[in-house]
Amino acid sequence: MDSAKYHYQSEFARRYFSQGKAEGKAEGRADIVLKQLALRFGAVPAAVEARIRRAGIEELDSIAIRVLTAQALDEALAVQ
Repeated sequence: MDSAKYHYQSEFARRYFSQGKAEGKAEGRADIVLKQLALRFGAVPAAVEARIRRAGIEELDSIAIRVLTAQALDEALAVQ
């Protein structure tokens, strides 16, 4: 059986599976953003790492884009 093609029968299973996929995507994006921040600005403070790990995908994408042009960590993290 190809698990990628499997369709869950119960609403609970569908919701649980999709929630896990979304959390996995956000976790992966957070890892990438943290690596970008560290490469660009040096060590990332624990408070900033915690904020990044709590952020949603849209916020992470915005930060990843701002990292490309920001001159300082605070500028990359600024809410626009």
